[in-house]
Amino acid sequence: QANVINLKTFLSAVRLAHQGSDTGVLPLSPLVPAKNSDVEKPKTKMIITSRRDYPLTKSFPFSLEHLQTSYCKLARIDTRVLCLKKLRKLDLSHNHIKQLPATLGDLVCLQELDLHDNHLEAFSGALCSSGLQKSLQFLDLSQNQIQALPIEFCQLRGLVQLRLDDNALLRLPCRIGQLSHLRFLSAARNKLPFLPSDFRRLCLENLDLFGNPFEQPNPLVPNIQLKIPLTLLECAARAAVNHRIPYGCHLLPSHLCKDLEVAKTCRCGSACLSSFIQITVTMNLHHVAHTVVLVDNMGGTEAPILCYFCSLDCYSQFLDRHLQSNG
Repeated sequence: QANVINLKTFLSAVRLAHQGSDTGVLPLSPLVPAKNSDVEKPKTKMIITSRRDYPLTKSFPFSLEHLQTSYCKLARIDTRVLCLKKLRKLDLSHNHIKQLPATLGDLVCLQELDLHDNHLEAFSGALCSSGLQKSLQFLDLSQNQIQALPIEFCQLRGLVQLRLDDNALLRLPCRIGQLSHLRFLSAARNKLPFLPSDFRRLCLENLDLFGNPFEQPNPLVPNIQLKIPLTLLECAARAAVNHRIPYGCHLLPSHLCKDLEVAKTCRCGSACLSSFIQITVTMNLHHVAHTVVLVDNMGGTEAPILCYFCSLDCYSQFLDRHLQSNG
């Protein structure tokens, strides 16, 4: 922590004294009281909650691990913040931020990101493929203007808590079940008509979906996208997924790789790509969460969830069981 030049001079004087040099010729400097900056610990936390306190000329300490800049009317993320490589918690809530820079993903130590009450319309897929994949555990995107999250969103495998309340979400990510560490999910007051099929794979402690316009499920009115006979592309895609045949952009066009990554799963366990039968069925949310906030004012804890079938045979078998259980 000492001044490097003064320290070198002091060590040089000690060496000369040890060798028996005359004290009169030793390079000794007068004693000067240490500055606060020389002895104080590196600053790890900074909280700014007004525009007038926001530093415009001074840089942020590179030692910061927790930074909060709320109610500062920021229209974008300060590039100086993106240089704080030790940041673990970043709170940018209650600002006017419309877009997130891809370089935000360079904050590889970031565990908590709070973007509550901004003007975001999207969450970049590039961020989901960045260093945040492993580090990010808490993400608050509530009170923004987001309509959909990218396919890559479910690459944020470290997420434990996700808040999406008060947006304009029309759907949740189709591979949301890949968020195996997720324990707290809140997506209240959005525009969700149903839940993705992969939602069944979640294992949550707390779930809040209150205030969404969920549709009334009707298994007897299917959305039939089935093509008979199956196209060669569909047969090849099903085989690749069902038999776990390795693929990548070095073997297939990138758009085909993306299609394979979001292949639908039939109730029988087989995959289907663009040829399927789709229905919505009712799911009690207690199947995926220990604590469930009521879905509506009527005390319900059930919501519609998408269900896929790879063939007429699979759908017929489901329909027989459904009619028997309700007959």
